[in-house]
Amino acid sequence: MKGGVLCSGSIVYDTVVRPVADSDWGTTSFVETIEYHVGGNGANTSLALATIGMPVRLMGVVGKDPQGEFALETLRRAGVDASPVAAVDTPTAASIVIVNQAGDRKFLHRVGASACAFAAPFDFSPELIAGMSHYHLASLFVLPKMRAHGPEILRRARAAGLSTSLDTNWDPQGLWIKDLGPCMEHVDFVFINEDEARMTTGSSDPAVAAERLIAHGARTAVMKLGPRGCAIYHDEREYRCPAFDVEAKDTTGAGDCFAGGFLAAMLRGASLHEAGRFANAVGALAVQRVGGNAGVPPFDEIQEWMRSARMR
Repeated sequence: MKGGVLCSGSIVYDTVVRPVADSDWGTTSFVETIEYHVGGNGANTSLALATIGMPVRLMGVVGKDPQGEFALETLRRAGVDASPVAAVDTPTAASIVIVNQAGDRKFLHRVGASACAFAAPFDFSPELIAGMSHYHLASLFVLPKMRAHGPEILRRARAAGLSTSLDTNWDPQGLWIKDLGPCMEHVDFVFINEDEARMTTGSSDPAVAAERLIAHGARTAVMKLGPRGCAIYHDEREYRCPAFDVEAKDTTGAGDCFAGGFLAAMLRGASLHEAGRFANAVGALAVQRVGGNAGVPPFDEIQEWMRSARMR
């Protein structure tokens, strides 16, 4: 193992409601589940990494409220080093996650404490990166103040000797490549799904979108293709990894868990194709449970599941 992952990103208190078939105002609908989970891109990826068995340290912000305490306790119990997480007087970021019968989801999000996160670039001090070999920026677009500092933070991570990655996520402000583009020259791996690729590059074709991100400076583009698996582009080569055949219950956080699985595999010495296949497995396991990371098991259990799981 090459070391652990230092992750920065959002930490969110999720209320997941499933299944929701309509949104008719003034009515009452019965649902099967209303559950409370720790979510957010930074927390989901970190929890997946820790459960898989990787050392992980998370940077982010929560509020000084019960939701923040719940998030910190959940992270610590899973093995995430949450010591760099700051607590502020603003309420913890929160989402209502509405999930339909097919597992598709919509977020109603209150930024809350995330608005206070990363107001300035931070230094990768020896204490912060002790035991870490990789830096993952899990939330660029949902952390309002991170946008301006993303390129500099990634540059500093590289200067500190860490490899780097970035997960694009959806951009509520609609600025897309304007804010993402300057980050690319400092990124070893960029993770992006088809909808995000279309908005960022103008194309949802994996090869075209990857080519355009690599032209901006990214070393490797990892395209998340949902039920079709993933495609990885590096040094003018394409690696296609088909998805596992599972029934999705809740796709919340699946992309975050996918990124965690990919990084865990790479840091254990896997090839790009092996990392893509392992990441597909982590994502497939995640979508079978309600919650952004509840379905991810330890490394050995993932490998055992992969031996008999059906491919699409």
